[in-house]
Amino acid sequence: MRDVFHDELDEIGAGVAEMIRLVAVAMAKATDALLDADLARAEQVIEADVKVDDLRVELEDRAFQMIARQQPVATDLRVLITTLHLVADLERMGDLALHVAKIARLRFPDAAVPEEARDVIAQMGEVARSLVTKVGDVVEGRDVSLAQAIEAEDDSMDALRRKLFTLVLSPRWAHGTEAAIDMTLLGRYYERYADHAVAVARRTIFIVTGERPGPITNGLSPQR
Repeated sequence: MRDVFHDELDEIGAGVAEMIRLVAVAMAKATDALLDADLARAEQVIEADVKVDDLRVELEDRAFQMIARQQPVATDLRVLITTLHLVADLERMGDLALHVAKIARLRFPDAAVPEEARDVIAQMGEVARSLVTKVGDVVEGRDVSLAQAIEAEDDSMDALRRKLFTLVLSPRWAHGTEAAIDMTLLGRYYERYADHAVAVARRTIFIVTGERPGPITNGLSPQR
């Protein structure tokens, strides 16, 4: 019976890995859609978001069923309960990539990102890519040391968001209120994507050690 239980636990782990892959692809495509005014790519992100949502529901259902049937304790129970929170973070990461893609679609056929902001947005996309790649490694390898290092990279995303604000608030900003709002929203979406990546890494630390890490320094709040 325990072998069956752990096989099911492994299958849930594989589902989590697939969610990570999907949200990584989503943000990469959404960033490309923004920078290249690529409507087809934006639509791909928007259409694919349902896969992330469905996978979250599936994994939650399986976890609840395992808790009800098997009545796990100790580490096994910790894994299942924490996974419920972890997949919620991943689903939100998918939603944030979706929001980025919707801005690209809204401004098509024009590019959503003014020329002077392109470099910052491209860097934010690269930090997002690096973070989610590391998160995949953390979850697959239960790598506590890498999980702890992810927060430092999240600080880079916060710095890029501040840089984007500086551009928007500059007297030299010549793109009007609409573009300023777009850039403000994009900065928020990328920052929150990074925050949820950090949360996934920190939940993995809890799965492995049974100890909750201290407060996240940049204050991941419960708002979505």
